[in-house]
Amino acid sequence: MNIVLVEPEIPQNTGNIVRTAAATGSKVHLVKPLGFDISDRALKRAGLDYWHFVDIKVYENLEDFFEKNAHGKYEKVNSTFKVSLDAKMYYASTKAKSRYDEVAFDDDCFVLFGKETKGLPEELLHENYENSFRIPMIDGCRSLNLSNSVAIVVYEALRQNGFKGLLSEGKLTKF
Repeated sequence: MNIVLVEPEIPQNTGNIVRTAAATGSKVHLVKPLGFDISDRALKRAGLDYWHFVDIKVYENLEDFFEKNAHGKYEKVNSTFKVSLDAKMYYASTKAKSRYDEVAFDDDCFVLFGKETKGLPEELLHENYENSFRIPMIDGCRSLNLSNSVAIVVYEALRQNGFKGLLSEGKLTKF
């Protein structure tokens, strides 16, 4: 699973997402500009001692990200990007019409999440609307916390793929 954070702003959210990525074997892709220094203490504190478990890649912008990950399956349309349906890229947004549980996630897909204050650029969503999804909420609620949204979607994708590579059973240590 590839978690893509487009212009994240809050270091604690990114740190929490890194911890989720570490626990699930997911990769994290950060698309600049970032709202914090990647060595920020709050970012590291939120990720605790999990940083060495995570493959983190940083990109200068969305074009850099698509060039390196869409393998030629995208085109620039005005100031944004239209990505081929077979590129296995999905877009999380409160503006989408489909629900996250209606998406058939592959275990190596990319899921893009936007910045905390604005989400993904609407132009990007427009060009890729058929691969956009939302997490249901009550009317009037603007959005969930970014790290919570990532956790919900990552675990749905992992559930669909049988939690491949994850420990599914625990054991008591005192008995």
